[in-house]
Amino acid sequence: MIKIDRHTGKSRRRKEKAIHVSFFLVALTSIVALALIVVFLFMEGLPIFDKVSVRDFLFGRYWYPTDNPQSFGIFALIVASLAVTGVSALISIPLGVLTALYLSECASACMRRWAKPVVELMAALPSVVIGFFGMVVVAPFLQEVFDIPTGLNLFNAALMLAFMSVPTICSISEDAIFSVPKELKEASLALGATEWETISRVIIPASVSGISTAIILGMSRAIGETMVVLMVAGGAAMVPSSIFDPVRPMPASIAAELAEAPFGSDHYHALFATGIVLFAFTLFFNLVADYISNRYRQAGTATL
Repeated sequence: MIKIDRHTGKSRRRKEKAIHVSFFLVALTSIVALALIVVFLFMEGLPIFDKVSVRDFLFGRYWYPTDNPQSFGIFALIVASLAVTGVSALISIPLGVLTALYLSECASACMRRWAKPVVELMAALPSVVIGFFGMVVVAPFLQEVFDIPTGLNLFNAALMLAFMSVPTICSISEDAIFSVPKELKEASLALGATEWETISRVIIPASVSGISTAIILGMSRAIGETMVVLMVAGGAAMVPSSIFDPVRPMPASIAAELAEAPFGSDHYHALFATGIVLFAFTLFFNLVADYISNRYRQAGTATL
């Protein structure tokens, strides 16, 4: 009997070790793949700084990579990316968070049963379909209503990006709100607080970690989106003076020009350097999301 137990224990330990090794290899594969992509990005992007300084590249006003002499200033592209992301945030954050609050706290079970799949279905829509909708339907509408030269502009791109970000913000925020212990809500109502006071003073503060993470992840998706901004932003590499000006965010510039840039040329390396800047923005957003999530989670745990 003892021998059988020992044999069973050894077999179980071998299986657990094999499972641990499998998980480690899967995680290592993901890390190695990401590291190789980053290394390739930097190898192809850094050579441009032999021809143009980092300052001129980041703050140069003109992007004329095919002229003679060439100009590789991506300041207009950076401003366009930040402007489109900022305007889309003003639209998507209230919609996403309020929808999550409604579904988790106010909606009936029947309403939640069909509304939540619809919101999640929005996240599954291909970006090219959303871009096509913005180009064919929204652009003529904006052009007619606001009497502007073109409907392919910053505001149109922000609308479409907000449409794409709302499902992410709503879904993650709803999960964060659902994770708030019911005892907190019941205690607040028992003390005489209204439904709105309970939501604003108990539920939102207790779930602010998840909501903040949802917002920043939604913005990360918006700033890195390619197809939508390529189709509806207008494609003008200039600093916008109005939300109705055509712009060219960094992902759109990379997607539009990389196929035409000769391999190994300055234009080719400049596009990869633009990708480095875009990678830095996305990494910054994710680091901020991780910091906010950990900070508020620790604060909430200490409070409880």
